[in-house]
Amino acid sequence: MEELTLDALIAAIKSDDPERRTKAMLAAGSVGAAGIRPLAKLVATGELEVARAATRAMWKIVRTVGAPGFDAAKKSAVVSALTGLLVDATQPAAVLREVIWMLSEIGGDETIAAMGEIPGLLENKEIREDARCAAERIPGAVAVDGLKEALEAAPADFRNAIAQSLRVRGVKVSEKTYPNEKLVPTKQTEVKPVAP
Repeated sequence: MEELTLDALIAAIKSDDPERRTKAMLAAGSVGAAGIRPLAKLVATGELEVARAATRAMWKIVRTVGAPGFDAAKKSAVVSALTGLLVDATQPAAVLREVIWMLSEIGGDETIAAMGEIPGLLENKEIREDARCAAERIPGAVAVDGLKEALEAAPADFRNAIAQSLRVRGVKVSEKTYPNEKLVPTKQTEVKPVAP
């Protein structure tokens, strides 16, 4: 099963035969952008093993187009399909989480723009941490600017995490205003911090 049509991929992923699902998942890269939305639907609505196989098939597509020297137009089409899912308010958190991480591997400025369109992203505790970590990974000034904007707009309980992402990207952020969460005590102690 080297080259697949979209219909053959979806039928195989829905199959009760685990071997057939595995073969289809491994060959999914050849389907490209056309497979993203139908596979995402299976991730959202399929039985557990079908959803798992659909997720892996989506990842196979992402890693195929993300390979060095791969056709830039096909990669762009997959990025476009994924960003289309990202701004689709009907997608469940499980799909959005996977899409965010997929885009952290192959996306760029358009990914940051799409994340900015997710309604209530900074308040959504199910996916905001994934979005923050993905933005930290995406190269370019647009990602850094997006994190800076998020720092200003985020609820107080999420600002320290965004500040840490900015530090990782080389931006100076006040430790006094936004302490590193790893260094904030979680229980009472008599140990005093060392003065800088």
